Amino acid sequence: MSEAEPRKHLKKQDFLLIGILLGGIAVLFLLQAPWDKTAGGAAVITVNGVETGVYPLDKDAVIPIQNAAGEVSNILTIKDGAAKMTEADCPDQYCVHQKKIRHKGETIVCLPNQVVVTVTGGTASEVDAVVR
Repeated sequence: MSEAEPRKHLKKQDFLLIGILLGGIAVLFLLQAPWDKTAGGAAVITVNGVETGVYPLDKDAVIPIQNAAGEVSNILTIKDGAAKMTEADCPDQYCVHQKKIRHKGETIVCLPNQVVVTVTGGTASEVDAVVR
């Protein structure tokens, strides 16, 4: 017969350590949260990884998006400072059901047609990168 191990109880220091760890995790999470809800200036459309157009969000427009064969596969509508995929010839229609995008970094993706619409800051920069 083996001797049972004595029960170990958590001490005050254990709870303090757990609290500090959880607090640290919470702070890291909050620092990484997407607080930057900067209004975007333009919608960038890429098809098959190739940029096909940049359209300002401050001008209402209906933009037909052509696939690699030159046929219109999607229609993007820009209205009231937001972009929304209003039509697509793909079977699942997920891109049409995505919400309007207006903030920098938001995207709409149509995987079957390989179309990606991303909101950017608007003004194009001549600088690709800054190196120190």
